[in-house]
Amino acid sequence: MLGIAKILRRTLIEALVEDLNLKEILYIGALGARVICDNIPALVNKQRQLCQRHPDIMQAIGEGTKEWIRECQHQFRHHRWNCSTLERDPTVFGRVLLRSSREAAFVYAISSAGVVYALTRACSQGDLKMCNCDPQKRGRDKDERGEFDWGGCSDHINYGIRFAKAFIDAKERTVRDARALMNLHNNRCGRTAVKRFMKLECKCHGVSGSCALRTCWMAMSDFRKTGDYLRKKYNGAIEVTMNQDGTGFTVANKAFRRATKNDLVYFENSPNYCLPDKSTGSIGTAGRLCNKTSHSPEGCEVMCCGRGYDTTRVEQFTQCECKFEWCCAVECKVCKETVDVHTCKAPKQAEWLDKT
Repeated sequence: MLGIAKILRRTLIEALVEDLNLKEILYIGALGARVICDNIPALVNKQRQLCQRHPDIMQAIGEGTKEWIRECQHQFRHHRWNCSTLERDPTVFGRVLLRSSREAAFVYAISSAGVVYALTRACSQGDLKMCNCDPQKRGRDKDERGEFDWGGCSDHINYGIRFAKAFIDAKERTVRDARALMNLHNNRCGRTAVKRFMKLECKCHGVSGSCALRTCWMAMSDFRKTGDYLRKKYNGAIEVTMNQDGTGFTVANKAFRRATKNDLVYFENSPNYCLPDKSTGSIGTAGRLCNKTSHSPEGCEVMCCGRGYDTTRVEQFTQCECKFEWCCAVECKVCKETVDVHTCKAPKQAEWLDKT
């Protein structure tokens, strides 16, 4: 399976997000849901059934897809592989996900996390018929600061996790091979990452905000925290092989620790992504912006793979000489400055043809 990235391809996003709003989806009823779901490729029977029963949830998943793709691109904006999507490609990321690499591991994890986040948020906002606020967060409770009353709307994270697991994992469970096991493991890492950053938010009641009484609720943190966490897990992802009975993993290099349930796992090393390569889905780094003074991944030496870079002088406008004006505004001038922009050179033709 190519995961949620394939299932929720551009067809789904357009159908459920751009072309139809929630009222229209509910209006078309069961027949309309069947038509839409029957035209989403790569769904297995269980996924198609869930799609037909819950068209409003599919819209939320479509919204979540756009969000996690943006987060993926933010996390890898300074790297050779930058989570770029391909126009008119049904798999969204091309052949990158065919390889059991750490990039594939990250995409499966962040996509699963994105679905959990989107569904949980939709529940709290009252956009879904099947769920709303967390019904378990009622009555009185206590934390290290003392007692409080549950109030407001606590995000129903457990519902988001349950539905995401049922929908995303359904196709992986139709096959029993190493890649399916890898995908299931990384899907779970993504789902639990969202729950890891749930936080207690409270409102104080009392004389002069004394907090003698508190009303509290559980809320998800910004999705960026989940993205940052999974990016660190990508950096520390563990290469594994299947164990002898085919039910789990063993670490590929015995010198490294074994993978835990919170680690991303992968089977194959990543390509270097320097050159366009149809077999791996690499689009190369030609034309990518780079920093000539940095030795990090965004530095020209690393980003451009030793091919060198072109420098273009451009003019840009920025706010400057800002002053606080009483009361209460900040006024700035618009200043023009000339800066050098560095972009990676294209590979030589013979070098590029060797990879296509």
